[in-house]
Amino acid sequence: MVQRTLSSVRPFLAKWALVAVPYLWSLLFFLAPFFIIFKISLSQTAIAQPPYTPVFDGMATLWDKLSQLSLDNYAFLGSDPLYYSAYLSSLSIAAVSTLLLLVIGYPIAYGMARAPKSVRNALVMAVILPFWTSFLIRVYAWIGILKPEGLLTLLLQALHIYGPDQQVHLYNTAWAVYIGIVYSYLPFMVLPLYAALEKMDHTLLEAAADLGCPPLRSFWKITFPLSLPGVVAGSFLCFIPIVGEFVIPDILGGTSTLMIGKTLWAEFFNNRDWPVSSAVAVVLLIILVVPIVIFQNQQKKA
Repeated sequence: MVQRTLSSVRPFLAKWALVAVPYLWSLLFFLAPFFIIFKISLSQTAIAQPPYTPVFDGMATLWDKLSQLSLDNYAFLGSDPLYYSAYLSSLSIAAVSTLLLLVIGYPIAYGMARAPKSVRNALVMAVILPFWTSFLIRVYAWIGILKPEGLLTLLLQALHIYGPDQQVHLYNTAWAVYIGIVYSYLPFMVLPLYAALEKMDHTLLEAAADLGCPPLRSFWKITFPLSLPGVVAGSFLCFIPIVGEFVIPDILGGTSTLMIGKTLWAEFFNNRDWPVSSAVAVVLLIILVVPIVIFQNQQKKA
């Protein structure tokens, strides 16, 4: 009897242990750091180490602990146009970059999905090959290409498109940031699109052609709707990290490009204002998470 009970309990425990793994992962590496940052954002700046007044520390009563919390940092973000402009600039750059990635990545993924099966693995390897090189090194390499005396200028001069005294002035501009972002994040768009297009039933296109449907119309009526999960996944994988991007705008955009990642870094390291920088991070997370949750709920209802 006992042995039968144990044999029935073990699958139940194994099932819940398997389900608990992702929740524990999220708790340890997302929720716990988030609550630490959120707690710091409710504190005040102090000339100390760490540079903020501790909250929820000591043996004070709950009311005394709650009275230590302050929303001054969030009020400061709303009153300073710098942060408002940085959030809007980051969102607009991320939206335009994601659109460019979709326009460039979709034909690449479509060509990979329609290629013979014998070469598909090689094409996928070619897409992920840049990941074998450090991200920072790949971004720094664009300095040698985009700077006024760089490789792009030399190429255009060699092709007699530019004169000997003409130079390409893309470095330290928004154009350089877009180029760096599209180059760096293209695999994140291509791979989800390829996964969605590769398993599509191509006999549907043949049936549409037999019924007299033009290729362009069959693409918008059949191919694109079936690839929407890949479009959504690729867009999220690109848009979310681009909003908080720091390395690319700092290296290629210089001081002329305003993004919230650079602003957060400056508050944290230059100004040593941890409460304000934590508030910036919390607001950024809310801006990104809330639309995603709303979108997922709408998808479930549909």
